[in-house]
Amino acid sequence: MKRRTVLVATSLALVASVAGVMTWKAAPLKRTSVPKASIPEDASLLETAHYRVHSTATPTQTREIAAAAESLHAAYLALFADHVVPSTTPLTLVLYRDADEFARNNRSRPWAEAYYLRPACYAYYGGGKANPYHWMLHEATHQLNTEVARWRLPAWANEGIASYLGAGWMENGVLTPGRSDPDAYPIWWLSGMGLTGNLPADVAEGRIIPLRQLLEGTGPDINQHVNLYYLHYWSLSHFLFHAREGAYATPYKQLLAQGAATRDFERLIGPIDAVESEWYDYLLAAMKTMQRHDAENGIAR
Repeated sequence: MKRRTVLVATSLALVASVAGVMTWKAAPLKRTSVPKASIPEDASLLETAHYRVHSTATPTQTREIAAAAESLHAAYLALFADHVVPSTTPLTLVLYRDADEFARNNRSRPWAEAYYLRPACYAYYGGGKANPYHWMLHEATHQLNTEVARWRLPAWANEGIASYLGAGWMENGVLTPGRSDPDAYPIWWLSGMGLTGNLPADVAEGRIIPLRQLLEGTGPDINQHVNLYYLHYWSLSHFLFHAREGAYATPYKQLLAQGAATRDFERLIGPIDAVESEWYDYLLAAMKTMQRHDAENGIAR
């Protein structure tokens, strides 16, 4: 079954307004607008340890998404324990009953399946065979990056962490970062990347975005290559967490905490050309693993 699904994460910056009241010694008064979540009028509310979930889905589905979000929260804090201080402020999730209701209320790009618009994550309960909570977990990771870690990251890092955790394997209520679910985005596109084993050839044919372009946001138009970008984002973060038995994991976390600038990537991770070659081999192996999985399970994508 061929899926044509994509996602987007957006954030709404706080807008500052300056009151025009001036006195002899007073400075202009600054007032900052507080963004509000768009919550359906008929939504129920489920409160958990770290989340307020406003939902039009069934109670069972709502509890399932809430439990998945709590598992993500725990995994995120464990992963970044040395760099992130837990927050006591509850986070907001808005869950729609299905894709149609989500589409009618979508305030992001028309093709979005989920999005984060501060202060809330918006997604729907995914029925069928596909992982039902991966959309929400992806956006909830963006929320953790912004509202808990308070990081400002370039797209490759922000989307990379969200894809890495959002596509994580969930079993018995526990999210396992690094073990990817083949029925989660963007993993289900991995087997069709068509990589040849020749990096220069794959770059020339547009199957690979050069690492420097990915890091600096100077590659081809993402609107024309959404799934390709998300496979790159996911694979680069997976590589940095797990390649060489985790040798890059500690410096990668340091890089994230420092803002993930290209100059710091080269300082903490290594020369871009050398890392690109190693990452490409890692991605090629992941593609072949997914192809074997699909063949063994009779899956055509």
